[in-house]
Amino acid sequence: MLVEAIKSRAAELGFDLAGIAPAAPAAHREHFRRWLDEGLAGSMHPWLERRFEERTDPRVYLPGAQSIICVAANYFAPVPSTTATPPGQRGRIARYALGEDYHQVMMRRLHTLADWLRRQCPGARTRCAVDTAPVMEKEHAARAGIGWMGKNTCIINPRLGSWLVLGEIITTASLPPDQPLPDRCGTCTRCIDACPTHAIIAPYRLDARRCIAYLTIEHRGQIPDELRGAVPPWLFGCDVCQEVCPWNAHAKPARDPAFAPRLPPEGLDIREVLRWTDDDRRAILRRSAMRRATLSMLKRNAGITAGGCGT
Repeated sequence: MLVEAIKSRAAELGFDLAGIAPAAPAAHREHFRRWLDEGLAGSMHPWLERRFEERTDPRVYLPGAQSIICVAANYFAPVPSTTATPPGQRGRIARYALGEDYHQVMMRRLHTLADWLRRQCPGARTRCAVDTAPVMEKEHAARAGIGWMGKNTCIINPRLGSWLVLGEIITTASLPPDQPLPDRCGTCTRCIDACPTHAIIAPYRLDARRCIAYLTIEHRGQIPDELRGAVPPWLFGCDVCQEVCPWNAHAKPARDPAFAPRLPPEGLDIREVLRWTDDDRRAILRRSAMRRATLSMLKRNAGITAGGCGT
């Protein structure tokens, strides 16, 4: 059966999960529209708005699309306790950015899988995507049975938890879809309660403007005074809402060497980051997703973490 062969090939390439979703318009199109209109995307609004139709309908992104092969890779890495480190000396890094840049890892493997698929289905067209593409990857992953959407807006798999990076192959090949998983968050609100900036304003609803990941990675200006005190110890990204999730209580470290930490799991020395030059940043963050943040942003974050003005 082709679907089983696809999943087997995906596993051979290093993906931990694979499923098939229909290439159907987004069920949450209007919810996404309202989220944008309310300004909850912050400075990401123009980028998200620009390709709204493609983002909410994969058949616009790839005319004739019928199916979406959704994959996920576990990136979890244990982080040693930092209780012995004086506050302000190390800046933590979101786990997904500790290893090789997942965008490059996922795209290489997606293209290999897409090439294989076209050999099995002559005439089929494909288009590969990760989170930089105008694709609602989490909705597609949920439809494909990869996991359900958690209250913190992360995809949660009952076996692997939420430490997952996602990828898609949108294709004109017609493939039978998998069944979605039921939402198993129940009455739990640990992610909502633990968010340092109260960015999860309601279950499944995130105000990006308050999210530490957004503030340290996407936001280019000064971090608002009322949020600045919640940023430490984070230098790049934030894992709090995932660290408290019960589904991650027994998370297994990633088996894939590509996701093994290349940067210190306990974080970077803030004093060194404050002394970095552009050459330092390029050399130290080579092939790292941390390159998303400019030198001035990293120094801003470091200054806040160190207790400075962080302009």
